[in-house]
Amino acid sequence: MKFRFWGVRGSIPSPGPRTVRYGGNTTCIEVRSDDGTLIVLDAGTGIFALAQALLAEGKAPVQANIFITHSHWDHIHGLPFFTPLFIKGSRVCIYGASDPATGNGIAHVMGVQLQNSYFPVGEAEMDATIDYRTLEIGETVDVGDARISNVVMSHPVTDLGYRVESGGKSLFFTGDHEPLYNLFPAGHPEHAACQAQVDQRTRAIDAAAQGVDALIVDSSYTREEYPSKRGWGHGTFDAALAMAIRTGAKALYCTHHEPTRGDDELEAVFAEVMARHAPLPEGLQVFLAYEGLEVEL
Repeated sequence: MKFRFWGVRGSIPSPGPRTVRYGGNTTCIEVRSDDGTLIVLDAGTGIFALAQALLAEGKAPVQANIFITHSHWDHIHGLPFFTPLFIKGSRVCIYGASDPATGNGIAHVMGVQLQNSYFPVGEAEMDATIDYRTLEIGETVDVGDARISNVVMSHPVTDLGYRVESGGKSLFFTGDHEPLYNLFPAGHPEHAACQAQVDQRTRAIDAAAQGVDALIVDSSYTREEYPSKRGWGHGTFDAALAMAIRTGAKALYCTHHEPTRGDDELEAVFAEVMARHAPLPEGLQVFLAYEGLEVEL
């Protein structure tokens, strides 16, 4: 199994000279299972470059399985630009969670995107066969020779973290994730109940990521920046490292880079975190994700 990053920025695309080395596209990760099955994690603007690469390699029509972590714009706004959707013979299956507030499934996400007010081309004009699969929480699905399971992460909307397994190798992607915390101070009547829920959900997330070969985590903020961002649904470099250590991951890939942070600044904050946490536990490697980074497990 192998994977490649096509988008590593969070919140909004950030192209320009300050982001040339790591890239300015939003989240998209290509995964190839051992038998070549194409699995795409999120459809940020990076998915357009993935589509162009597939066509350049002569891989059309395309069979693609797109797993959406959640419906915030930076994780879906490349979806209508996934060129295989317009190619006859392509088959694209889009997976994601339902919205507990409305009951709408993943098909609703694309239906909203393709309204005439937002996009000039409707689904009826797309030549590919498009299937939708609304996932149950904790459901496991088999796609080709890969097995994909999910767990609910911590974000203001339902966000599924995905574990992908193939050929004895595994990866886990958090999507957007802020480590759970107690909403109530010690001594508050609801503190104990809230802490029990925090502990239970954290255990469930850690179990889903346990022992993976590659752990890909939202690492938007530094520990100094985080207090003013609390509740926004994003994590820190320190929290990502803590998760990697708890779960026994072999490698950690920090992603969802803060859009205002240029490449030089990104490398500087990463170096500070790594120096502060040195030495790392034996066997753990940590990387800054960048567009074009390809990893074979």
